[in-house]
Amino acid sequence: MRAKVFVVALLAAIVPLVLMAQRPAPGTDDGLGTGTFSILGYDPETNMIGAAVQSRVFSVGNGVLWAEAEVGAVATQAIVDVSYGPKGLALLRQGLAPKEIIKKLLDQDTDPGYRGQTWPKAGRQFAVMNAKGEFAAYTGPGATEWAGDKQGEHCTAQGNILAGPDVVARMVEAFEKPPVDEAGRRKHIALRLVEALEGGQSAGGDKRGQQSAALIVVKKDAGVWLHNDVVLRLQVDDSPEPIKELRRLVERAVGGGGRRGGGPGR
Repeated sequence: MRAKVFVVALLAAIVPLVLMAQRPAPGTDDGLGTGTFSILGYDPETNMIGAAVQSRVFSVGNGVLWAEAEVGAVATQAIVDVSYGPKGLALLRQGLAPKEIIKKLLDQDTDPGYRGQTWPKAGRQFAVMNAKGEFAAYTGPGATEWAGDKQGEHCTAQGNILAGPDVVARMVEAFEKPPVDEAGRRKHIALRLVEALEGGQSAGGDKRGQQSAALIVVKKDAGVWLHNDVVLRLQVDDSPEPIKELRRLVERAVGGGGRRGGGPGR
């Protein structure tokens, strides 16, 4: 009897500690926001637009990346409002410039709560790129530190809950390197996007660690099969090394640097 009482008492003491350990630490993501680093990129030679993302949350590609051929791409993260994605694409279709879209989305944001808790737009972070490769990015003052964005000639990188500013700097540096491989072949934009994620991770990435990654590349009728504008759409939802797995998938799809092959029956 005493043994049973002891076991019950022990469980009563341990279970709350276990549950507490499963809760996010203060200042970290709680599974609702998206602490992450992402990049939007454009290849002026192929006119392909792409985006890639990595985060220490499950299935980060579900809601962060949005892209449409001959329209552009959007990444929305941090204290995220996923509606910024489809709304951003809709405004791109109307011909608004990325900077105008940033302002319009923020002006239209009514700053609603989420499931009974605050969800301030001051913590939003998002980027917009049009079909010409023109872009703009916004990092709200309330995004969890370190948070910020950096731009190159044909890309914009942004992130929050990062190890520091070197994360986005190295992403841009990696993407903007001469886009040729050792054999002199032009690298597919998907490979360059993965290299950007690798660059960000080499600088510390998401300071909580790694879990998921995703990538999308679009161009009109450039995907496999008929009338497919999606050149590549990949998600690694749960992995200790999601960027490494994403590279494996990209290399399988596009090879070492050339264009993706395909045809009927694939």
